Amino acid sequence: MKLNNFKNISAIFILTLGYISCSSDDDTIIIDPPVVVDFSGIFSQEDQMGRPGINTVFSATPDIENDFNVTIPSQQGAAFQSLFETQLANLHGAFGVTYENNILGLDITTLTTVLASDVLQVAPDAPTTYFDGTNVLTGRTLTDDVIDVSLILLFGGQNGDRFNGQDIDGDGTPDLPILVTDGVSNAGETPSNTFPYLEAPHGS
Repeated sequence: MKLNNFKNISAIFILTLGYISCSSDDDTIIIDPPVVVDFSGIFSQEDQMGRPGINTVFSATPDIENDFNVTIPSQQGAAFQSLFETQLANLHGAFGVTYENNILGLDITTLTTVLASDVLQVAPDAPTTYFDGTNVLTGRTLTDDVIDVSLILLFGGQNGDRFNGQDIDGDGTPDLPILVTDGVSNAGETPSNTFPYLEAPHGS
């Protein structure tokens, strides 16, 4: 009984300390009122991003993008796969070409089926990587160039470099845009081994 009382008194003492702060005058003690968090009301989901950039690329209209953001992942495949496939085909068609199986050998239906469910997989028995040339979507590290990987899988074709500013007709002018990279290098990223792991923001 005494032990329980001691625990209760200790807990009250610790909680009390959390609300006491000292001013510049050491003789004055200010006791702040406890912070009350109101969780009443109805909450709604507005956004999600298991894989950055996927919704941005595949959603042909703002309405589709918004609908995708508020749909739970288990329902996204059935609702958005065909829309995503059409959009990816149209993006290729805009440059006079058809989708080509990507560097992983995935056809357009298989790829959009995988990407329509906005979740980040983790493979406990494989290297953690977004894509390292062999392993793909087995997790994500802080140094993974996520956007470039996504663009390569979407537009890189069998060799990973299909949309890379090529001159198809040999007239000296590029016929295909550069879509396999965002042009932002991830070189020099050095995460910390301690929380919060991210390095300080880079200067402009």
